[in-house]
Amino acid sequence: MTIKDTLRKRKTTIPVKYLLRVYIFLLKFYNGTIHFFKAFKNYLYNDWLTNFPSNTIRILYLKKIMRVKVGESTFIHMGCRFEGNIDIGNNTVLGRNCIFKGEIIIKNNVSITAETYIFTSSHIVNDPDFNCFYKAVVIEDYAWIGARAMIMPGVTIGKGAVLAALSVATKDIPDFNIFAGTPAKSIGLRNSEIKYKLNYFPFFQ
Repeated sequence: MTIKDTLRKRKTTIPVKYLLRVYIFLLKFYNGTIHFFKAFKNYLYNDWLTNFPSNTIRILYLKKIMRVKVGESTFIHMGCRFEGNIDIGNNTVLGRNCIFKGEIIIKNNVSITAETYIFTSSHIVNDPDFNCFYKAVVIEDYAWIGARAMIMPGVTIGKGAVLAALSVATKDIPDFNIFAGTPAKSIGLRNSEIKYKLNYFPFFQ
C-alpha cells in the first residue's frame, strides 16, 4: 500500500450538521456584533453627547455616525434622543428633550417644542402574540408642534399646521389647521400666507 492510499483512507470529512452549526454560530455572532455597535453609538449620543453644549458637534455626530439626515441652518437642542431612519430639513428647530424614534421625515422651517414625543411603531392591541406595526410620520414645512405633544405612528402633520401643547395627534392634520386636545381635534385655522425662515442658534443650548 502506497503512502497516498494510506492518506486517502485516513481522510475524514466533517459532517454537514457540524458545518451548519458553525455557520449559525458565526451568523449569530455577526448579527449580535452589529446590533451591539449600533446600540452603543446610539447610547453615546442619547445619553452623553446630546448634553454637550455645541449644536455643531451634536449635528456632526448625528450625520456622520448615526446617519441622521440634517439640513442646513437647523438647530437641535440639548437632550434630544434619536433612533431610526430620521430625515430633518433646513431651518428647523427641535426643542429640548424631544424623542424621535422610527422612520420620521421633518421638512423645512418646522418648529418642534420641548419634550415632544414622536414614534412610528407600537403593538397591535388585539394580536395574540403582541406583535408590532410600523408606520412613518411626516411633518410638512412650517408645521409647529407645541410642548409635550405626542405624534402617533402613521400621522402626517400638514404644511403650516399647528399641534397644540400637550396634545396627541392620532390622525393626519390638514394644511394650516390648528389641532388641540387628546385626541387632537380641529379648533381653528392658521394664516396660510406664512413665509418666515427659522434662524435660531442660541449659545449653550
